Amino acid sequence: MCKLLGMLLCVCCWIHIDFFAIANVECSLETKSLLAAQREEKLSDVAHEDEAGDDAAKRARFVARSAQQVMRENAIPGMAVGIVAHGKREMYYYGVASRKTAQAIDAQTLFEIGSVSKVFTGILGGYAQAQGKLSLADTVDRYCSELVGTPLGRVSLMALGTYIAGGLPLHFPATVTTRETMLRYLREWRPAFLPETHRQYSNPSVGLFGYLIAQALGESFESVMENTLFRLLQLEHTCINVPQAALGRYAQGYSKQGKPARSTQGMLTAEAYGVKTVLPDMLRFLEANLDASSLNHEMQQAIRTSQTGIYSVAPMTQGLGWEMYAYPFSIDTVIGQAERLPFAAQKTAAPMSLPADVFLHKTGSTNGFGTYVALVPSKKAGIVILANKNYPTAARIRMAVSLLEHVLEEN
Repeated sequence: MCKLLGMLLCVCCWIHIDFFAIANVECSLETKSLLAAQREEKLSDVAHEDEAGDDAAKRARFVARSAQQVMRENAIPGMAVGIVAHGKREMYYYGVASRKTAQAIDAQTLFEIGSVSKVFTGILGGYAQAQGKLSLADTVDRYCSELVGTPLGRVSLMALGTYIAGGLPLHFPATVTTRETMLRYLREWRPAFLPETHRQYSNPSVGLFGYLIAQALGESFESVMENTLFRLLQLEHTCINVPQAALGRYAQGYSKQGKPARSTQGMLTAEAYGVKTVLPDMLRFLEANLDASSLNHEMQQAIRTSQTGIYSVAPMTQGLGWEMYAYPFSIDTVIGQAERLPFAAQKTAAPMSLPADVFLHKTGSTNGFGTYVALVPSKKAGIVILANKNYPTAARIRMAVSLLEHVLEEN
């Protein structure tokens, strides 16, 4: 009997031990399977991160090769390149802000942006109209009594802002140095064409536009830009007059001949090409032009106004500052027009019906700086190139379009 009980006890014990052994094996297999799945998930995440990192590294190398080639070919001391695509920013810096100090280009370096300033001036005009301070269809003499009864006084503000006032020159004569001499010149000026029939690129034209817009807003141009427009666009380091504290960050510009050069102040130069800024602010500016929904209603209207076609010089459609083309486009055509339009009068036509895909761009130069901005709103993508040398427009456009197309192909 005792032996039988002992045998039963052993069998029970073996069954008990075997059950838990099986249970432990099953649990161990389950745990291993779960751990393996977690490892695979982690490896997959790492692979995706590595792939994204590889893409970013490849793009950085592509941008660096492009920038360094253009800098080498044109003896450019320093360059900053910014790209916005699908809500992401990329910023790249090369070279020096000054050959003398060898200070490196960085996010705080101030650049002159030349005629890209005209886009800001155009947006200011749209803002004044959105505020009800004026209509861009109003005539000049409504805001400048000194020009009542003159041909220029009968021209619309919009015509001034888009170079179709009748043939104002590229620059004021050297004799125009004060408000009085400027007004005398404008009173005596006679149009070469009927207003709104020919485009003649003109700094005094856009300069007077900006001056009168500021008058309607009750401030000086510099004040309304720095205290209102830049603030509404959330541009923290953009200015017309460089403050004393920022002079150390102001890049030294270089002329086409490689000599130190910065812009000099003259009549209406602030309105036409006076903005100085940093790369992060310019990317913020591009983002606002790609999607203005984060801005107040008046600024949204202002940006829409600046991007509205006023007339065409085929295949380009002129906005308030922006020059627009159907996208995709011929790069040689864009370069040809960018190089030709500032120096030759062109007959205008009604604005073309632009497709949903539109390419907006603007070049800008001062004696010592070269700038280029471009965007494709339907693709949520844009690019800006800032350089502290005045170098050929064609080189800027080819580089920018190549980089922009590279980014759009990746996305």
